[in-house]
Order: sequence, then C-alpha cells, then structure tokens
Amino acid sequence: MNQRFMHSILIAAALSFSTVAAAANVEAGKTKAATCVACHGADGNKTVDPSYPKLAGQHPDFLLRALQDYKSGRRKNAVMSAQAAQLSKADMQDLAAYFASLETQLDYRK
Repeated sequence: MNQRFMHSILIAAALSFSTVAAAANVEAGKTKAATCVACHGADGNKTVDPSYPKLAGQHPDFLLRALQDYKSGRRKNAVMSAQAAQLSKADMQDLAAYFASLETQLDYRK
C-alpha cells in the first residue's frame, strides 16, 4: 500500500471514532446515569456483582454499540434490555460519553 492511501485510511478511522463524542453531552450523561449506578457503581468501577462490566474508561463507541444491541435484542440480558428499551439515541450517546470520560480501574496488563 502506498503512504497516501494509508494516510487516508487513518484519517477516515479517526473521524469514525469521534461519532459519539461529537454528538454527546457528558454532563447530561451523568444525570441520566442514576439508574446505571445501582449495578455499575457511582464511578463505573465498583459493580455490585463481579459478572457486571466496569463501564468507566471504556471506549464510547463500544458502550454506545452495547446499548444499541441491548435495545435491538442483538444482545440478551433481561435487565439491560429493559433499561435500554427506555433510552433514546441521544440518551445512549450521552451515557456512553459520560462513562467513557471516567477514569478506569481496569488493569489491561493482566
């Protein structure tokens, strides 16, 4: 591949990763997260059950996709499907941006 082509691919990838951040409101997400904290913790790191994912610091596009998949039924979980069913696209973007903005306690070195 030539260098110009690779540069174009990198720019396109960078622009596609910013879709949530451009449309989202972190402060609105913090307000909307009141229900989420019951299971995922106030800081997105202290879950009430070890099988629940830590949301803090996750990539916003990953979080948005997970919420969309719960809402559509592509991902199956009775609690999350019920929660996501009530969310608009803007709600999901705001929540994804909020949890992505939090400092993670995940240790990726393990």
